[in-house]
Amino acid sequence: MSMRSLWATVTPMLVALLVLTTAPAAVHAQPREEATADNVFTGTLDVRMGQRVFRQQCGRCHGRDGAGGELGPDLTQGLSSASTDAGLFQIVREGIPNTQMIGISRRSTDQSVWMVVSYLNSLNDTADVDVPGSATSGQQLFAGKGNCNSCHMVNGDGGRRGPDLSRVGNRRELDELVSALRSPDEDVTPRWWTLRVTRENGSVVEGLRMNEDTFSMRLMDENEDLWSFSKSGVRSYDRVKTSTMPSVDGVLTDGEVDDLVAYLYSLRREES
Repeated sequence: MSMRSLWATVTPMLVALLVLTTAPAAVHAQPREEATADNVFTGTLDVRMGQRVFRQQCGRCHGRDGAGGELGPDLTQGLSSASTDAGLFQIVREGIPNTQMIGISRRSTDQSVWMVVSYLNSLNDTADVDVPGSATSGQQLFAGKGNCNSCHMVNGDGGRRGPDLSRVGNRRELDELVSALRSPDEDVTPRWWTLRVTRENGSVVEGLRMNEDTFSMRLMDENEDLWSFSKSGVRSYDRVKTSTMPSVDGVLTDGEVDDLVAYLYSLRREES
């Protein structure tokens, strides 16, 4: 076969191979904006899935329910860096340059990111809901018979041995509030575990687990006093992963539970 015949045979094969290897690259090179024009993942299930992704990837900085953490701000008050869903998508996906805000895992799909956007929007959804019970009566229960303010703070008043509830109505649905009151052990994050430390002299100190690393731990006792221990300097220690909060069952009537839930749900971010 002559060189001219050989080239005539090989050239079409090279062109076909070039098309096959470059076509996918053209697809991947599409601008991200095209894929993020509108959010169609806004249903109740989408919000729930977005909450799950948020807790896994964003909760460490922004808090499990978006109310703020050691590194990230409170997201229940809105995100000033984005005025549209598309802008919020971009921040969740890519992060904010020159800040500690990094983007979500590159392995996450656009659908997952949109679900997180829907969840973040739900944190600021203040639509009216028909709530059984009286918020006024619930407020009295909170500070009285329920004794909730001994552990929980609302707008700067109350204890520190439980989560701040100043905006809990933005973060929790009605059924979640009822579940938290009746079955508090169902969902206890490590932030609210208890440490029980037995010192070398046999005395025991127990309190809320404030901090723990490989060598040391710190807790806050029922009097809100802080204790620090070296792990090598104690006889033993145990983590108690149940809630320090007792169930309201047997303490409050069903009507009183409705009133308390109504009050908690009323603790929402006010529109500016």
